[in-house]
Amino acid sequence: MELYPIFCYNRDMKRNVTNLYPPSTDFCTLDYDCAYLPGKSVRMAYKYISRSNSDFNTAVIQRGWRRFGNYYFYPICNGCNECKSLRIDTESFKPSKSQRKAIKRNKNTHIVVQRPKVTTKHIDLYNKYHRWKAKKDNWRTKSISPEDYYENFAEGAHNFGKEVLYYVDDALVGVDLIDIVDDGISAVYFFYDPDYAHLSLGTYSLLKQIDFAKMLNKRWIYLGYWVDGCKAFKYKSNFKPLEILDGFPSIEENPNWEERDK
Repeated sequence: MELYPIFCYNRDMKRNVTNLYPPSTDFCTLDYDCAYLPGKSVRMAYKYISRSNSDFNTAVIQRGWRRFGNYYFYPICNGCNECKSLRIDTESFKPSKSQRKAIKRNKNTHIVVQRPKVTTKHIDLYNKYHRWKAKKDNWRTKSISPEDYYENFAEGAHNFGKEVLYYVDDALVGVDLIDIVDDGISAVYFFYDPDYAHLSLGTYSLLKQIDFAKMLNKRWIYLGYWVDGCKAFKYKSNFKPLEILDGFPSIEENPNWEERDK
């Protein structure tokens, strides 16, 4: 049931980064409450791009931008620079004892890789996970509709967006949304069935991303944001070695990734 051929991808493509911007609608949000730092406000810069491409997607992921659907975004918060970006060096990564245990726990977990879809099972699992997180971690959440799910996770995938489905017996227990970029894999979003929390599916899904990257001869797993001291991001520090990026440079600027010691 582990199907990986959909990972075929041209990673030898050359590009001129100064000519990468596809047509876009650019805007930013008004300030709203930060989910990571109490008392802080967030403002996001967005590009809505209906005809994105692998070159552009790679270039902005390398510079700390994120993608949901056709929306590319990064924070432009007034007076705050706490959001950094992290990536795992898969060439030097070695699983810890607890991570090896997570692999053993999932010996009966089956995997399917495909283009992102919207099904009743996807919607039910997403909403179940978020109801659980609302009770457990006080997440602000509401039920997602099939239309909103499509806009956030299926639309805009083009040839680089995939979903990794995790099954136990015939039950869908986890959905991992990822992007395949020239030099790695970008972790977009993961949700799972809390009834299977004992399997450490969040840890296992990142370990599988590392496996996929090595299979494709790609070095990096782009983990998205890091806010020092934020509980929601603590798990990311368990994957080493890591590099950190300060800021969100434009395509015309070179990203300055540095080793993260701690």
